[in-house]
Amino acid sequence: MSDSGGLLPDGLRLRRAHPQDLDDVMWLEHASFPTDAWSASQMSGELYSPHGYYVVVETTDDGAPTVVGYAGLSSLAGNPVADVQTIAVSAEHRGRGIGRALFTELLDEARRRAVEEVFLEVRADNPVAQAMYTAFGFEHIATRPRYYQPDGVDAWVMRATLAPTRQGPGPIGQETLDA
Repeated sequence: MSDSGGLLPDGLRLRRAHPQDLDDVMWLEHASFPTDAWSASQMSGELYSPHGYYVVVETTDDGAPTVVGYAGLSSLAGNPVADVQTIAVSAEHRGRGIGRALFTELLDEARRRAVEEVFLEVRADNPVAQAMYTAFGFEHIATRPRYYQPDGVDAWVMRATLAPTRQGPGPIGQETLDA
C-alpha cells in the first residue's frame, strides 16, 4: 500500500481497514469522542458492512504498526449519494495532514462508486473540521439541534457535489487528487 499519493508524512501509511482493526479503532474512537463514541458493535457493523469503505492510517516504523487515524464512508451500490460516517486522528498526530489524507481517500472512493453527492455531520463546536470540509467544497446546508448527546451540541449537515472522476479505479493511495 502507499501513503495516499504523498499526502502523508514519512513513517505513516494509509490502508483499507480490516475487522481485526476494531480494538485499535475503538481505542481511538473513545479517545477522540469521549462523550459520544460509537459502541464496539456499531463500529464492527460498519467494518463488516458491504456498503462501507473504511480506511486507517498507521505507523510503519518502530515495531508493530499503530493506528493513528481512521475514516469511513457509506454508500449503497448504485446510489448516487454517500455519507461520511466518521473520521478521527489521534491527538498527538493532528495537524500533520492525516485527516486530509483520510478524507481525500473517502472522496476518491465515492468517485469510484459514481457518487454525485456526499453528506456529513460535524459538531457545531468543531471549527477545525468545518474548515477542512469547506476547503473540500462542502457547504453547511442545515443544522440538527442537540444532535450530539449527551453534550447537546448541534450538528452541521454539510454537502458537496462531486465532479465525475476522469480515471478508473486504482489501488488505494494511487489516485490523484482531483479537488
